[in-house]
Amino acid sequence: MKRRIFGFAGLAVLGLVLSGCSSEGSTAADVSSDDSLETIIEKAKKEGEIASVGMPDTWANWIGTWQDIEKKYGISHVDTDMSSAEELAKFESEGNNGTADIGDVGISFGPLAKSRGLTLPYKTSYWDEIPDWAKDEDGDWLLSYTGTISFITDTGNVQAAPKSWKELAEGDYKISVGDVTTANQAQFAVLAAAIANNGDEEDIDPGLAYFKKIAQQGRLSSTDASVANLEKGEIDVAIVWDFNGLNYRDQIGKDRFEVTVPTDGSITSGYTTIINKNAPHPNAAKLAREYILSDEGQINLAKGYARPIREVELPAEVAEKLLPDSAYKAAVPVKDNEAWDKLSAELPELWQSEVLAYAK
Repeated sequence: MKRRIFGFAGLAVLGLVLSGCSSEGSTAADVSSDDSLETIIEKAKKEGEIASVGMPDTWANWIGTWQDIEKKYGISHVDTDMSSAEELAKFESEGNNGTADIGDVGISFGPLAKSRGLTLPYKTSYWDEIPDWAKDEDGDWLLSYTGTISFITDTGNVQAAPKSWKELAEGDYKISVGDVTTANQAQFAVLAAAIANNGDEEDIDPGLAYFKKIAQQGRLSSTDASVANLEKGEIDVAIVWDFNGLNYRDQIGKDRFEVTVPTDGSITSGYTTIINKNAPHPNAAKLAREYILSDEGQINLAKGYARPIREVELPAEVAEKLLPDSAYKAAVPVKDNEAWDKLSAELPELWQSEVLAYAK
């Protein structure tokens, strides 16, 4: 199972790890920024293999993409699952002797990887179709798919699934938000609540005030929104990424669970590929990013409930697994990632003092 946590804790640990590592290294051999796609494909075929980190078969249907790449180009694949912080630490510690080619990290780790000189830029032929907020200007990182904070409701416990933060606040059921002190998903839940109440990534107070009222009502649940707990009926409403909620829903039962994006405000974030500056198979890594952004690659991600970053026409059976575009009208991306990184580092302490201190 791919990691669920890549927030402030991961960044803090990463800083400690990287501070003890050298940043020696040079651009990977046999790779040129002037290569055409045809040349990249030719070189990638000669390399014949690719090693990824944090891109396991079971997450976002990566298995479909790796199988396609092997079938189409004869490139074999191996993955080592690890957190975003661990991925960057691996790139850094191995230096010129890199063993990993490409990784998948939370959006906050893209700029960090670039600032540490760990990335090999590649824009792909789909560059112009990627929203500006979802890519680095030099191509050192760009999102492949997004996640949006949503509600998953057990309709066996709750008569009417909430469709907004306002409705959620007016209910009489328990709300599972997760561990805001460590979990990225839970931290974004607080940001989404803030956005719905006139806050943003620089002002989280409206989100804290929102959950403070929930806590004072005794409605804040500490139960983890896992498949097991959902199946046992121990969750009324949980706040999760849409791709997690839809996956859980389909695993347990579509008739029982409802997934909704709050209509009065939510936040969209995502995951970005990063190519190791010292990749042993740099052209295979470039080709993998190219394929991931292709129509086929984006459809593969959608099969795993991840929402494609490009506007791609999905097969009917795949589109049915996702929520319609109209459900995301009130969802916005983070406007200032630097401000959010700083604020998310302070959020655990604020959550303890401003919310949990009032829980009944």
